Amino acid sequence: MSEYEQTGSGWFWETDERGNILYLSQPMAEMFGKSPDMLAATPFLSLFVSEQTGDGASPRSLSLMFGGRKTFSGLTMRGDIDGEDHYWQLSGRPKFDAEGNFQGYRGHGGNVTESRRAENETERLAQFDSLTGLSNRHRMQRKVDAMLTAFRAAKRTCAVMLLDLDRFKQVNDTLGHKAGDELLKEVAQRIKRVFDTTCEIGRLGGDEFQVLIPDMDDRGQLGELATKVIAMLSQPFSLPEGRCTIGASVGIAIAPYDGVTREEVVHSADVALYAAKNGGRGQFRFFSKELQNESHLRRELERDLREALERGQLSLEYQPIVSIATNRIVAMEALLRWYHPERGKISPEIFIPIAEDSNLIVSIGEWVLRKACADAVNWPEDVRVCVNISEQQIITQGLSRTVANALSAAGLPADRLECELKESAHFGDGDVSERELRALRRMGVRLALDDFGTGASSLGYLRRAPFETIKIDPSFLRGAFEEGSRNGELIGAIVALADALGIETVAEGVEAMEEFRLVQAHGVKNIQGFVYSPSMALEEVEELLAGHEWEMTPTGPEKQRSERRKLYRRIHIIHEDHYYDVVLRDLSRTGAMIEGLLDVPVGTEFVVDFGEGQLAVAKVVRSHQDQQGLTFETPLVNDGAGGLCTRNRVSPYLLAAGGLPLAQLPPGHFPLVEKADNPMMLSVPRFGTKNLKAKLEY
Repeated sequence: MSEYEQTGSGWFWETDERGNILYLSQPMAEMFGKSPDMLAATPFLSLFVSEQTGDGASPRSLSLMFGGRKTFSGLTMRGDIDGEDHYWQLSGRPKFDAEGNFQGYRGHGGNVTESRRAENETERLAQFDSLTGLSNRHRMQRKVDAMLTAFRAAKRTCAVMLLDLDRFKQVNDTLGHKAGDELLKEVAQRIKRVFDTTCEIGRLGGDEFQVLIPDMDDRGQLGELATKVIAMLSQPFSLPEGRCTIGASVGIAIAPYDGVTREEVVHSADVALYAAKNGGRGQFRFFSKELQNESHLRRELERDLREALERGQLSLEYQPIVSIATNRIVAMEALLRWYHPERGKISPEIFIPIAEDSNLIVSIGEWVLRKACADAVNWPEDVRVCVNISEQQIITQGLSRTVANALSAAGLPADRLECELKESAHFGDGDVSERELRALRRMGVRLALDDFGTGASSLGYLRRAPFETIKIDPSFLRGAFEEGSRNGELIGAIVALADALGIETVAEGVEAMEEFRLVQAHGVKNIQGFVYSPSMALEEVEELLAGHEWEMTPTGPEKQRSERRKLYRRIHIIHEDHYYDVVLRDLSRTGAMIEGLLDVPVGTEFVVDFGEGQLAVAKVVRSHQDQQGLTFETPLVNDGAGGLCTRNRVSPYLLAAGGLPLAQLPPGHFPLVEKADNPMMLSVPRFGTKNLKAKLEY
């Protein structure tokens, strides 16, 4: 027995009736740092950090065994020795004297540390991604299943967020797969900094990640989280193999609104992710039923865009950039427009991402360069033309040759052309994009950094491609006059940086006089925005030229109201138990204009049904004949695609309480039934609409 103890593979122990140690094999006592004098006052249970049940062991804890004075065997216990886990399998039996009085325990233990560590590692590899340490696909599936099942019973919500990295393949191709692996590790660390510990984060494989967020259905907060993670992943990464910049697209689905099973919710998030990537990348999207048809529409628009380029259906408009000091036009930015023969005017926010993903942007960009240079050659010599250059054009060898050909064909001096690059565009030391930009600089072409403050710029970025102009993104003006906003100070800091580097500044999107005075006070040199002029067709520019009116006076509203989107869409209005069909004419975060109800009194409260469970409480603040201006009690939030949506939706649990089974609710469904006395009017089933406002607030 002594030899057995000395090997360390097995040991003996004994306790008194109070659980204190009477005997412990010397090697074990030394391992735990217990001298013979200390053992008598040491409870046996205090040696172990926690207890774990091994195969064939009793499910009850060691303390319960002691309390019940039961014989036990094969019970695995864990101890912490100098910060390392050690495992032993314990067996023991109670001692009794001749009268049957309990005297304590005797038992033995066996060292199973190595086998247990191997089991733990095998279990870890089965559940966690070996590269990033995040949960793997299998574990995430089990976590989503378990949470949806538990939350459905408790009538709670949760969100599933899918993240896909943009330009990750480019890193693998240029820097190698080892760099790609290091990048994924850093990506995982950045994602973990965005979400708290209640969220489960996993890597599904490749460059796709998933986040499970419990008790979250507020699309305003989810949008903020998505925006934050996109911004963090868009910042440059410094790898041993070199510096790189990527991005991320995010799709979001919320249970039970967008599904009640894992398959439904994850599919909805995947559909939203696909829409975010197709929308131009670096975006987030919430799932909606409309996204199901978006891929089909996208394919049609891609086909039509190819035909539009061939048939000359694309055109350019020009927006003035005006010097604040002189009110004189210093440049005109060329803006691409597409007037579809059947669909009418297509927004650049829709067709530009399609052109970039299909590589049409290179051909379209060449046409824009040629057309803009040809138009600008007839303008005054001190007015330059600004042309947006996409990232696809920058990373394609031959951009400088294309620009040189356009300048030569038009006879335009190189210094009258300014190429605008998005701040999010990627180029690094020694790559094709940097060589092309240096060639443009040698040619004498000006460079402008567009949307400054929204991407991943750095002083090194400005050093490698010396820009003549920085264009301050309009987002700095939005909310600049709200209490606690520091946007004005940020604008001043950008101007100070630009002045120190000898770079001109342009404030984009200036529409109100208070915004004009703000940027003027902070030293911005030039302004582009409605406060001077919207974009103009070439004919209007030529009229300005003919009249020698190259000076403009700033005009506009004193204050900037919430941005309104012109729409023509049928929605529904709920008033008491009546359900009306109206037309939505325009929409902003704080209000809307509707048409279709006659002489509605000011002060009337409605519940506006935008569809897919999106209800907003609103009050009539203006009314004229069949048009009403509404203001919302709760402002709408960004939907990730340049649109607006309600912060919350009607809970399917509430609808289920009204009589519709939860499992029968398709994603985003909001059922209405015909009223018996008037089939043209509809109402909410069972609970009616008189209490709907209170239920929405709840």
